[in-house]
Amino acid sequence: MQLSFKISAFLLIISLPIFAQGKKASLIVHHAVIHTLDEKNTIVEAMAVADGKILKTGKNNEVLKLKNKNTTVIDAKGKVIIPGIFDSHMHIIRGGRFYNTELRWDGVRSLKRALAMLKEQAQRTPKGQWVRVVGGWNAYQFEEKRLPTLAEINEATGNVPAFILHLYGHAYLNKAGLETLKIDANTPNPIAGLIEKDTYGNPTGLLVAEPNAFILYSTLSKLPELTEEEKFNSTKQFMTEMNRLGVTAIMDAGGGFQNFPDDYGVTNGLCKDSDLTVRMPYYLFAQKAGTELNDYTKWMQTVEIGEGCDDDHHSDKVEYHVQGAGENLVMSAGDFENFDKPRPELSPAMEGQLKKVLSLLVKNRWPFRIHATYNESITRFLNVIEDVNKETPLNGLLWFFDHGETVSVENLKRIKALNGGLAIQHRMAYQGESFIKRYGKTAASNTVPLKKILELGIKVGMGTDGTRVASYNPWVGLYWLTTGKTLGGLKYMSDENIVDRSTALKLFTYGSAQLINIEKDRGMLTADKLADFAILSDDYFTTSEENILNIEAKLTVVNGKVVYADDDFRTFAAEKPKAIPEWSPVNYFVGYQKN
Repeated sequence: MQLSFKISAFLLIISLPIFAQGKKASLIVHHAVIHTLDEKNTIVEAMAVADGKILKTGKNNEVLKLKNKNTTVIDAKGKVIIPGIFDSHMHIIRGGRFYNTELRWDGVRSLKRALAMLKEQAQRTPKGQWVRVVGGWNAYQFEEKRLPTLAEINEATGNVPAFILHLYGHAYLNKAGLETLKIDANTPNPIAGLIEKDTYGNPTGLLVAEPNAFILYSTLSKLPELTEEEKFNSTKQFMTEMNRLGVTAIMDAGGGFQNFPDDYGVTNGLCKDSDLTVRMPYYLFAQKAGTELNDYTKWMQTVEIGEGCDDDHHSDKVEYHVQGAGENLVMSAGDFENFDKPRPELSPAMEGQLKKVLSLLVKNRWPFRIHATYNESITRFLNVIEDVNKETPLNGLLWFFDHGETVSVENLKRIKALNGGLAIQHRMAYQGESFIKRYGKTAASNTVPLKKILELGIKVGMGTDGTRVASYNPWVGLYWLTTGKTLGGLKYMSDENIVDRSTALKLFTYGSAQLINIEKDRGMLTADKLADFAILSDDYFTTSEENILNIEAKLTVVNGKVVYADDDFRTFAAEKPKAIPEWSPVNYFVGYQKN
């Protein structure tokens, strides 16, 4: 009996490779230029996929041997393929809920065109709704190199209320918007914000984020929401837009007026229906000053890290779960990035409030991220983290700062010592000119100090901070990283902080995964890695600098399944449904505008 068992076990062991070798692909892409982004930057011709993972890469004839009658075979027609882009900082859950309501000026290259789009959308917007332009643009991307005037906005929109957000600096309300929200000469400024008034005391329509963006958030929250059905459609439209740009994974950083669990019902439902087309680990963002500790205590009692509808690791489901706490841990730590205004001084009470929350998180082994624009803020945050670490050692707990535009070398060394990381974004592509006006060219040249970050071996992942500040388009980030230029064409970054195209792309793939220790099975296109990739419209590695901004995906695969396809590849994906409601700008302008 024992001998029989040993023989059976031996036969099983020697047979395993045979079974593995006999496995057939569910999907094969061939006749491609596949940048694997492995350690040697290997380029291959073809790739086979099975069970959501890469089965084999290599020459066309070798990989095609793995097909059978059930294999989907895609001829890439010589186009470039890259690993799926992983945005380490975006607000996709909130952005998805509102995407169908928003007219996007992302990528629009003239103010004349932007105002024409505004006028057109106002004409089709039904009574009771608003025209909204919510971030993702700046004055310098326009050939006119200026912002719209309130007079131009009023002329374009007429009697339809309009809200136009410019970064996190200010927003415009047209006359109809002021009337709808009942803002008049008697309306006081909120605690955090300024309602600009003329010499007669009447509101002009300009809302200024001074000292922070609360006035912008809170005003936007008063606008009508979509129905539940429309929110589901809206989120799917936004995910499709991200897939169109080659994005396959996003870390959601929470956001103002994004309440947990109430505002997570749409993405929860899409995950349960296996209808997510973007991997989506998310962080929980405290919403109200004074209740942050209570919020995190409550959330720890109701959810666990890693908990989500993907718990069963079903092959049809992509990651969607609680990843940690942040980017807002306490309201008093909010150093919003309005470079048109002086750096905000954080409250003296911040340290005590932050320490209570961080102590709770560390004791319960909750990973965290912290919004930190300015070095002055980072110094104070690090003081708190170091104090907490003395009392309750971090001991490898995942944590990182978001943004870090002006972080010093000294503080980078402190981050490294605490095994922290940095999630950086292309916000300076939108704010470089404003930053220079306030802090000078020398300071700007080292913003962000990418060379030092990489030299110190700090984990760093790239993101966008879309949708309300910079655009959600990762190709703007790749343009910024490889040219050191703003969208206005101003080269401000020192040469030492500019990276080559492969390094830049790795920050947006492997780097983002490394931030949360999941790089083992993604970020590269090699055997046994997740089958997340995109066929590009142009060769990112050889195209002109300016054309990087125009790159998009022609086909995108997530978890081994085609989630987006266009042009020659259209037959490989289901037809995209129309946006609802019918008047949605998405049906008429799509999203990011190509030059």
